[in-house]
Amino acid sequence: MHRRVGPAFRVVRKMAASGAEPQVLVQYLVLRKDLSQAPFSWPAGALVAQACHAATAALHTHRDHPHTTAYLQELGRMRKVVLEAPDETTLKELAETLQQKNIDHMLWLEQPENIATCIALRPYPKEEVGQYLKKFRLFK
Repeated sequence: MHRRVGPAFRVVRKMAASGAEPQVLVQYLVLRKDLSQAPFSWPAGALVAQACHAATAALHTHRDHPHTTAYLQELGRMRKVVLEAPDETTLKELAETLQQKNIDHMLWLEQPENIATCIALRPYPKEEVGQYLKKFRLFK
């Protein structure tokens, strides 16, 4: 399948050709750590699936944004950072903060239980969203 090269990709490529540093786009995910522990004890595969669902939904929902378009142009160079939230309350508070700051994201709700499991942001330059994610550490 051949995709048309969009204006966002041309801007990133032009910046690289001119010697300017191209923006590094990162898709951040925040996954609930407590789901891997008792009393939940979800297996690793189930947690990975939640992150995949959230990431895919965020990319699809924001597919026309120039950052998402540029991010998807070079599949081998995608960057994702997976952070952990201690519990559902913290995850939902982050979703509220992101909403208030107009940061595009997807809060994934596992169905049919309607459990908030993961937040995925659309791809962003690290500098634009890092301040809202500082308190979260890498998922282990």
